[in-house]
Amino acid sequence: MKLATASGSTEPQALMEVNTTPLIDVMLVLLVMLIITIPMQLHSFGLDIGGSPPAANPPKPVVHVVSIDFDGTVYWDDQALNGRAAVDAKMQEVGALAAANQPEVHIKPNKLVDYGVVAAVMSSAQSHGVRKMGVLGNEQLAS
Repeated sequence: MKLATASGSTEPQALMEVNTTPLIDVMLVLLVMLIITIPMQLHSFGLDIGGSPPAANPPKPVVHVVSIDFDGTVYWDDQALNGRAAVDAKMQEVGALAAANQPEVHIKPNKLVDYGVVAAVMSSAQSHGVRKMGVLGNEQLAS
């Protein structure tokens, strides 16, 4: 704050000026930090011109859907299986194949089914050597 006398007045008046030096210093520091942290822009990209034909699309894998109803009934591709022995027999068929040739087994439980039934089916698949197994239907649990 500076004190100055106005023309024709004997009383000093306060002149209010904002000191902009610290503001400019902070802005310059921020500008330098921004310049340093921005990654270099590379204006190049890889282009595969190729000379060989594109690889053939691999065949889609065989998928078996094991649905488990709310009452514990197990379905293998929409065919009901009677008891644990039938589930074990199907899993043994899949597990007997070589790992590369095994079909995928997708287990799709109902959200109301007892977890013990789902665990029994998964245990059967694991004990018989099924390597390609997945669980479907997690989106129904989100609600």
